[in-house]
Amino acid sequence: MISFVATPIGNLKDITLRALEVLRAADVIFCEDTRHTLKLLSAYEIRKPLSSCHKFNEREAAEKILAASREGKEVAVVSDAGTPVVSDPGNLVCRLLREAGEPYTVIPGACAFVSALVLSALPADTFTFLGFLPDKAGERRALLALYADARETLLFHSAPQDVKRDIASLFEAFGERRACAVREITKIHEESVPFLLSQGLEGEPRGEYVLVVEGAREEKRPFADLSVREHVQMYLSEGMEKMEAIKRTAKDRGVPKSEIYRETIDL
Repeated sequence: MISFVATPIGNLKDITLRALEVLRAADVIFCEDTRHTLKLLSAYEIRKPLSSCHKFNEREAAEKILAASREGKEVAVVSDAGTPVVSDPGNLVCRLLREAGEPYTVIPGACAFVSALVLSALPADTFTFLGFLPDKAGERRALLALYADARETLLFHSAPQDVKRDIASLFEAFGERRACAVREITKIHEESVPFLLSQGLEGEPRGEYVLVVEGAREEKRPFADLSVREHVQMYLSEGMEKMEAIKRTAKDRGVPKSEIYRETIDL
């Protein structure tokens, strides 16, 4: 069996009993950085063969994972921190395993953006996680333009050297919004700092960040509480001809002109 195992995102105690059980039972562990994973395994006195699976060798690693599983070996796949596949290597592995008809499972656990959402206190009923923003300015603008009117809370990963650049890009795309910068989650210097996009983040960024940004607010339209007749009469009172008032009302409400005409034929 192949298991994708979530590992701690900071505090080494944030690992599940099931994850430890799977890692102890594994015949081989595929990991993003063998040195990083070795620290985790050593903390729990686990000694297993390690093999690399990172973004530069993921296809080759996937073939090895598939082969090991078909030999009857227990295989664990981990990333440096958090859940594999989520902003980490592993998605290509999953896709190739699915195409090959090889079963696999996930051992859930820590996930940075979910923790950041809780710490931010911003609306959590609906949200979208967008991972790291593109390095190229044009690609950043194009991506953010797609979400400028999204009502849900938006979450982004951001490296310390990119935080101020990313916040500037968010302000350029979205205008003024409430936001929260969450860093060093589960670690001794964990911090959750609310701020406005226009103000940016004070101080020198340190540690890995999740930027949480409130969604677009619904602007109350001036005619939202008007009936169709009142809406047309509003334009008539401004001196507009009746048919022009009907066209404007239909456009405002996103309905055919004939529908407005039928309701106001006696005006």
